[in-house]
Amino acid sequence: MLFLRGFLKEWDKGSPAVRMDILSKFIQNHTGKTCHELEEALEFSASLFLNRLTAWLRLSYMMRTCISLQLKAIHIFISATNGQKYVMEFVEVGGILTLLEIIGLRQSLEEDKAECLVVLCSICSAGRKHKELICESYGIRAVSECLAKSTSEDTMSHAKLLLQLLAEGNHKYEQQVYKGLIALLPSTSPKAQQMALQNLRIVQRSVDTANPSLVEPLLNLLASNHLEVQYEVIEYIRELVEFDIKEQLLDALVRLLHPSREDIIKANSTANAAKKGLETSGTLPMYLKQAAAAKTIGIVARDSSNNGKLLVKLHAIHQLLFAMGNVDHADSQKQASLTLEYFMRIFPDINESVKQAMGEELYETFMVDPENLYISLSAVQADVLVSNKI
Repeated sequence: MLFLRGFLKEWDKGSPAVRMDILSKFIQNHTGKTCHELEEALEFSASLFLNRLTAWLRLSYMMRTCISLQLKAIHIFISATNGQKYVMEFVEVGGILTLLEIIGLRQSLEEDKAECLVVLCSICSAGRKHKELICESYGIRAVSECLAKSTSEDTMSHAKLLLQLLAEGNHKYEQQVYKGLIALLPSTSPKAQQMALQNLRIVQRSVDTANPSLVEPLLNLLASNHLEVQYEVIEYIRELVEFDIKEQLLDALVRLLHPSREDIIKANSTANAAKKGLETSGTLPMYLKQAAAAKTIGIVARDSSNNGKLLVKLHAIHQLLFAMGNVDHADSQKQASLTLEYFMRIFPDINESVKQAMGEELYETFMVDPENLYISLSAVQADVLVSNKI
């Protein structure tokens, strides 16, 4: 007990610099120890030191005083094997709320946020009751906002893992996590979008139905310039067609092949600005969506003949021909041609209608090399495709 008294006395009277030195040594000597080993090292009074750590964290986090060191030391207790009692002690004094407040503070360092999330993940691992406590403390919103606003990939990865843990085996709040992830899709951070999509694909397997509000923000991400985001969107769509929003989702995909009047007006304005030498933001989102939609339709149709039949019923052939005539975006033309060629092979009965819509000369050229049709397409032929009545 003499060691413990001296240790705690040094802590209680020590300056922040002294305490930082104590924490550094504690972390170096005790990381990875079990509950029993911690108790032996601290003369079976480890809880006294944990309480002091927690109290100092609550008093000092607004001043950003060595928060990471404090959190790493706390994590040694929280993550200790058979250390359930430490988790309970930390939670009972408001530890969860303190951690959530830190990750929500604008002035908090990314390193401190990451350590908070690591501790929260360990608390989650202690059981469903603790997951529910985090959710009841508005943890889903706090962690989602942290993921959306963070500038550190390490912090974002921990936030992603925590949201995943909060959904697993937590039926009471599973839907809330699911909706929180959907709310992340319009984020301005491509990395946050990618991680939200990855988590949605995991959570989707355990929820009974797909939320219809998912369709619009999901398809908007097809306009992303980031291939990793587009990949996650397409893979998620492939999984969603097994749920009850299948027809709504495929119908929306087909409609993306034909930009709205408002989008076309915007495209014309951007083109005029480019001609005048004004700076523009590159390829318009509607063209990116058009190309990605054509590609996705082909992928979904290849997954199942039933998907292909439904897409034909939803006028996909007509809209693919329209996209093939989009001389302003070569990738839209290429993806639409490849997808149409697949439909014609799988459903031969549509070939005659396509031939009539294209005209014999263009049809013959298309059948020889659909992938490169856009290269030799004349303005008249493009107009024929855009105004097709198939």
